[in-house]
Amino acid sequence: MAAVNPVRLAIVRQKYRPDGGAERFISRALEALDQQQLELNVITRQWQGDKNPNWHLHLCDPTKWGRISRERGFADAARTCWEREQFDIVQSHERIAGCDIYRAGDGVHQRWLEQRSLLLPRWRQQLLFASPYHRYVMNAEREMYQSPHLKAVICNAAMVKHEIIDTFGVAENNIHVIYNAIDSAKFIPADAATRHALRQQADLPQHAKVLIYVGSGFERKGLAAAIRAIAQDDAWLVVVGKDKEQQRYQKLAQSLGCASRVRFVGMQNQTLSWYQLADGLLLPTLYDPFPNVILEAMACGLPVITSDSCGGQEFIVSGENGFVCNALDIPALREAVMQIPTGSSEMGQRVRERILTATPQKLSQQLVGLYHHILGK
Repeated sequence: MAAVNPVRLAIVRQKYRPDGGAERFISRALEALDQQQLELNVITRQWQGDKNPNWHLHLCDPTKWGRISRERGFADAARTCWEREQFDIVQSHERIAGCDIYRAGDGVHQRWLEQRSLLLPRWRQQLLFASPYHRYVMNAEREMYQSPHLKAVICNAAMVKHEIIDTFGVAENNIHVIYNAIDSAKFIPADAATRHALRQQADLPQHAKVLIYVGSGFERKGLAAAIRAIAQDDAWLVVVGKDKEQQRYQKLAQSLGCASRVRFVGMQNQTLSWYQLADGLLLPTLYDPFPNVILEAMACGLPVITSDSCGGQEFIVSGENGFVCNALDIPALREAVMQIPTGSSEMGQRVRERILTATPQKLSQQLVGLYHHILGK
């Protein structure tokens, strides 16, 4: 009996960042798919971190002079690569026309701009939508969705699925909601002794309510709203992430009189211990398809406060395992903070139970099923 040739799959991502949500999806997906009859290829400009020796790496790093040049140059180089290699399936995590599958991990760019404009005066809103870079991204996105080569779209939230249908008219049966996976054996709640030791190590009060905020890109992730939400309470906020505008947020905390309760700890490659010392996750993001940090926090038993413009809301039932608020509704966010219990609680137990089905095995099964469906077309 002749051996069956493996399916040659190419995954496209411009730059791999160990702390990035899309990159963590890729690494988990590749690990989950590694046991399947697949030849795994990665087309990227730059790959950092560990790489399985069974993965085939294709570096495409053309010269760039600015943001548009960077995006267009990589798109052209990646397309040239996959046309040369003749892969069976090309799954792009970038907006590049001609791929077979697009994973909409960044959501719909126009929706993000609309949300961001809520923070801006009218004259800056006009500049935002007139930006050559943003116009390029929106055009590239539309060209990709209109391409006859596109066979399927992967979303990590139903919110994004509906946005794609409304904005681009993509057929509903071509859009597949596949939630991210979480390693619930790694991300676990801390026992009382571990929690005590971690708080002592971080110099945080043992009996205070401590909320954690995890994410880089403070404007989009809603750090200003998070700081305002805890300002009039006695809760602490631990900020895990980085942003070139960090000083501005430190000044905001100072102006609100809560700087002593807002702790900036920078980007952390290992976040488990920070979840384990906290009582809840506070992430009032302006726009986010489904950040992995929500699953990580929930696996650690942390109730989640997030926004109705975040796909992660689909795992939250307000009052049962967290709270969903408008990203800019500070009174509602403040009320949600007040209702987060401290220490272990029934709410924390319900939180963890909700994510136990989001396994790498389920992710693998859904992806492989989609690939077989695509090949069957």
